[in-house]
Amino acid sequence: MAAAEMDDSQISGHEKQQPPTPSPREEVCAKVWATCAHWLALVVQVVAAFIQNATSVGRLFTLLGLQSLVCASVPSFQPLIPDKQQQQQHQHHRALLPPCSAQDADKFTVVLDLDETLVCAYESSSLPPFIHNQATHAGIKWFELQCISVDKEGEGKQKVNHVTVYERPGLQEFLLRASEFAELVLFTAGLEGYARPLVDKIDPENRISARLYRPATVTTKYRDHVKDLSLLARDLRRTVIIDNNPFSFLLQPVNGIPCVPFTGAHPDDQQLLRVLLPLLKQLATQNDVRPLLYEKFHMPAWFQKRGIPACDWPS
Repeated sequence: MAAAEMDDSQISGHEKQQPPTPSPREEVCAKVWATCAHWLALVVQVVAAFIQNATSVGRLFTLLGLQSLVCASVPSFQPLIPDKQQQQQHQHHRALLPPCSAQDADKFTVVLDLDETLVCAYESSSLPPFIHNQATHAGIKWFELQCISVDKEGEGKQKVNHVTVYERPGLQEFLLRASEFAELVLFTAGLEGYARPLVDKIDPENRISARLYRPATVTTKYRDHVKDLSLLARDLRRTVIIDNNPFSFLLQPVNGIPCVPFTGAHPDDQQLLRVLLPLLKQLATQNDVRPLLYEKFHMPAWFQKRGIPACDWPS
């Protein structure tokens, strides 16, 4: 107890000794160091969040509260939404395609336009004679087709249109070879009454695994009949679309392959076998097709020049 009492006495004897009052300069320095420590801690938190969650430079801008700079600073493709988030987004939308079949499970998805991409078609009554003469002389495959129109005749009967169809050179070989390494999906802005019998004719072996018609397209503030690939329930890293009309894929510009339109007036057309098929083979080996397509076609810049800003593309 004596030792304890002595300590208490010593403590009470020193209570009147106050620490020296810091000078104004020392107070300022202390505040500066406290502010620096606060900002340093904030920077560390941001960097840690970026390392853990960010998938692109654009995500870092978001973490820093600078979302408005993303569109101007990042011209490349939008980051792919993680699978769980993507599934949540599609809960409110019915997927346009069923799950992949077992034989297509390991293949990437190739979405094919129809008119002026795989074939060209004319109403038989208005077909320019020189086109038919050129096509038949060059040996292009062609056939005539009766299609049910949405219009009705005076007596209320469905109107039937007579159409002359020309297959793009190499079409059958293209479908055969592409179907070996890709899931082929037809997506046309044409109506089913016209497109269904046409595709039955050009694909009797059913190498095209699914077909989508005009009702599956969407309307945007820039164009109608847009083909939104995010509704296909397919991984966008492994999905491409081939279309002669780039506005069809304006919602996913770096998944698109713009092709030269086929009109039948150029019987020496070799786009399918010499241009598109080799490109598809290369894309089939990629874990993500978008970087390669971005570097090859620069479609985001093409759309921006036509007044469609990157901020309007879904992520």
